[in-house]
Amino acid sequence: MNTLGKLTVRASQERGRTRIDWLDSYHTFSFCDYFDPRFHHFSDLRVINDDIIQPSGGFPTHGHRDMEILTVVLKGELRHEDSLGNGSIIRPGEIQRMTAGTGVTHSEFNASKTEPLHLLQIWIHPQEKGLSPSYEQQSFEEMGPSQSDSSLAFQCIASPTGEGAAVRIHQDAYLYRASLDVGQRATFDLSSNRSYWLHVATGQVQTEGQILQAGDALGLTESEALLELTAQAPETQLLLFDLRRP
Repeated sequence: MNTLGKLTVRASQERGRTRIDWLDSYHTFSFCDYFDPRFHHFSDLRVINDDIIQPSGGFPTHGHRDMEILTVVLKGELRHEDSLGNGSIIRPGEIQRMTAGTGVTHSEFNASKTEPLHLLQIWIHPQEKGLSPSYEQQSFEEMGPSQSDSSLAFQCIASPTGEGAAVRIHQDAYLYRASLDVGQRATFDLSSNRSYWLHVATGQVQTEGQILQAGDALGLTESEALLELTAQAPETQLLLFDLRRP
């Protein structure tokens, strides 16, 4: 294992952006009025929206179909309600999964009247259309162990089978997370027959001589190597998507 293969860098400041009175959203991939043919999707990963929602602001009831939707709250509290009868608060340290399938409506609002909300909303194409809509919400603490015995290794938080209490996504896709302090290191074994997308949610990390800031990302294909990452800032949070090769 000695090569990172094909590498794509997605710089935070080059992402698309939507700004309205209650929302400041950065788009890693094409979304709504923002279109970039270079970054329309990556394998089955379709959307990573990095949202700051002002107090009491949010998305009124709207609909989705045929998409796996994951939400990770980085700061604050998200109030969720949907047509399946779910009403909940999602907090840091938790992940929400909604299978839109044949159709679902939901609303998402900042639960605080005084503090902003920071979250990532992620869309992944499902393996098939017309699935029954469903919902999951899970705490990272209740999930299974990390990739290795090291507490600094990546922890699986979403997978096709939901092993270890990870939420289940209906696609050959896995989502891992790592939370690091300055100088701490995380590693991940890459396979040449998979595609990987690394997103820096918060903080700063160094890998392969590059410094990645919050919002930066790396796309990796045809790689057979040990991905090594070292945090350069406190409260560095990383998301790593392990995806099928198209």
